[in-house]
Amino acid sequence: MIDSHRWLWIAGLLLLGWLLYLLQPILAPFLIGVLLAYMGDPLVDRLERWKLSRTWGVVAVFALISLVLAILLLVLVPMLGKQLLRLYELAPAMLDWLQDQALPWIQLKLGLAEGFWRFDQLKAALSGQLGKTTDMVGMLLSQATASGLALLGWLANLLLIPVVSFYLMRDWDLMLAKLRNLLPRGREGRVVQLFGECHEVLGAFLRGQLLVMLALGVLYASGLMLLGLELGLLIGVLAGLASIVPYLGVVVGIGAAITAGLFQFGVDFYPLLGIAAVFMVGQLLEGMLLTPLLVGDRIGLHPVAVIFAIMAGGQLFGFTGILLALPVAAVIMVLVRHLHDFYKLSDLYGEPPSDSDEPPSPA
Repeated sequence: MIDSHRWLWIAGLLLLGWLLYLLQPILAPFLIGVLLAYMGDPLVDRLERWKLSRTWGVVAVFALISLVLAILLLVLVPMLGKQLLRLYELAPAMLDWLQDQALPWIQLKLGLAEGFWRFDQLKAALSGQLGKTTDMVGMLLSQATASGLALLGWLANLLLIPVVSFYLMRDWDLMLAKLRNLLPRGREGRVVQLFGECHEVLGAFLRGQLLVMLALGVLYASGLMLLGLELGLLIGVLAGLASIVPYLGVVVGIGAAITAGLFQFGVDFYPLLGIAAVFMVGQLLEGMLLTPLLVGDRIGLHPVAVIFAIMAGGQLFGFTGILLALPVAAVIMVLVRHLHDFYKLSDLYGEPPSDSDEPPSPA
């Protein structure tokens, strides 16, 4: 009977995976809605403890999310658009700087052979692609106009996200209670424990690391803009987004910022020192304040596991796989931890003592 139950569970999981594979084109708005509901539920619970009804708590959280999105759309997106256009304008000059100054200096210091970089071919390819940008924009516009139904479907999915997240957030606790009542009575405690550990791992990453990412993005962008770096906002936002993987943001950010600083300021020592100071202050604040305050001592996902999960999810299931990557990785991490504990307690790990190792019996 136990073996048959196990085969039923395995068959159910395989069927679920097959259905997810078939439904992945329409799953994105529902998964984003689940993610927003999962992240907003603690705020709604806190408002409930302040004697606010569940519905009004959800409305308040949605108003906060809408305000943040409005600020992003009205302030941040136009500024990033200007910086992207400025980067496009500076691209030819940056290519000339790389060819005439940066790469020859690196070649001299490293003792590389003449013509090692083959930069003329690279520049010709990049310039050709940049020259085709307007044609590409026209092609994309014509495609969007020709596929009006696809565009309407995309807009419908976009409008579906707040509807799904609102109802999920409102009924989150009720749905969890109903799911718990469906669990086998004999296994309820173990299943609830496993899901609690998964929630701890995933919550530590999402609610903690994403807030750290946001704070670092604001810090990097503000510091670089105060230093007068022309592309400071764009580099700061990219460094903040890359901080979703710990320590990746500072590597990406300081590399891009130093390169942009050398192009803009030359070998002037003080601006470059200021750029390094911005990222050093960011790392100190992350290690001493942001991570202890926002993440605490909860065990999150390992950076390598995050990178692999996101890349594997995108390769297997596209954008839907990216959305599912971190929850699945959290579940796998918890299961592997329990399998490790079972292995350490099994006879396979520690052989039982032989007769010669037993203590002699008292006379």
